[in-house]
Amino acid sequence: MKLRIRDNSIRLRLTRSEVDTVNDDGLVSATVPFAGGVRFDYVLESSPACVKPVAQFSNNSLTVRLPQKEVRDWATSEAVSIASEQLLDDGGSLNILVEKDFACLAPREGEDESDMYPHPAEGEKTC
Repeated sequence: MKLRIRDNSIRLRLTRSEVDTVNDDGLVSATVPFAGGVRFDYVLESSPACVKPVAQFSNNSLTVRLPQKEVRDWATSEAVSIASEQLLDDGGSLNILVEKDFACLAPREGEDESDMYPHPAEGEKTC
């Protein structure tokens, strides 16, 4: 699972097996270790109690929760993403985007893309 954070947005990109795991088991997670034994965890959770996507940060861990039905619909269809906007206590908002991860159109050395979704533009003629 890849995490991208930019300003007021969080984007998670999942491989095929990660989409299957969150759909079947309700949870997929990753960890980034830092010096001094500190770690940053990020988690995607599918929950029947969740009514819309939300993100929470606590104890060095970012958790994004999605409604279970929305995850099932997304995981078993051609839909690419689940997007939402979470209103914050200060009146601002946080954009949440969870996407299926596509293989790159141009192969990159050292990258294993065998578990990624085929790129929609694959096979199209480009400049």
